[in-house]
Amino acid sequence: MTSSVTMIAFPPVLAFPALPGTVYPRLAEAGLLLDVADAAAVAVLPEAQRAAIRVVITGAQRGCDATLVALLPGLRQVISMGAGLDRIDLPALALRGIALRAVGETLTDDVADLVMALTLMTMRDLRAADEFARGGAWRTARFAPRRSLVGATMGIAGLGGRIGRAVARRAVAARMHVVGLARPSAEGLGFPLLPDMRALAEASDVLALCLPGGPGLRHVVGAAELAALGADGTLINIGRGELVDTAALIEALEQRVIAAAGLDVLEGEPQVPARLAALPNVVLTPHMAGATWGARARAGIVADEEAMATLGHQASSASV
Repeated sequence: MTSSVTMIAFPPVLAFPALPGTVYPRLAEAGLLLDVADAAAVAVLPEAQRAAIRVVITGAQRGCDATLVALLPGLRQVISMGAGLDRIDLPALALRGIALRAVGETLTDDVADLVMALTLMTMRDLRAADEFARGGAWRTARFAPRRSLVGATMGIAGLGGRIGRAVARRAVAARMHVVGLARPSAEGLGFPLLPDMRALAEASDVLALCLPGGPGLRHVVGAAELAALGADGTLINIGRGELVDTAALIEALEQRVIAAAGLDVLEGEPQVPARLAALPNVVLTPHMAGATWGARARAGIVADEEAMATLGHQASSASV
């Protein structure tokens, strides 16, 4: 019996340009991939070609909106190559019964590693230490002691998620204490849970934001939460820039309301406010937490397998 996959006249998997290091081996070998530059390129495809699309492979930054969904009447699955869902139109998918698979689990360990790297950089003041050694000050003086992770408390907003749990494991290994927000996903993990963000900040030496973002979470860290974090506190954000009130954060860093911040994400990125960039007590990275060759390779394999499984299921049902 010939499968319906081989009978499809057009490639059934639409993929936006893959990030370097990302490959879909089985899909490519079988000739099932249609690469498109952007959503505008989809709109000009022949109707029959659009109707043949069963799977869309997209990215967390590109997303999948209602307009794209409407262009693809045969769409059955969207695969997002990342953890963030804020650019995926979930109601549009639900209305059509389209499955969503976000392969964010392939990024988890790399993102958690960056949380700890930013924590070390800010608490040990590694930017200043590097300048001290490079600039020759080491020849005549000793670098002053900085803060230790051992015994410090890391508050993790998003403790119950994959990334939050991975960060907690690393923090415990560093002999830190861990606290989180009182959410159902965090119950049973064995860590103290606080009722809200301000209480979490007040209990923390390091406040790590491992949240996905979204309208309901905009500016969940503002002036009050930063004041609660305190003069010895550090803010780490690898979630979404919109989680933090940037103006309040700049003010808190300038006035030493908090000690430092490590930020992989920013409001309005890739634009960096000049006042923020000028501060010595902030470490900035360019939204790179999950950007490793290993994560991209793992994500490509998962997406490849997911798409093939979806096509295989359709082939079996269509061939009966």
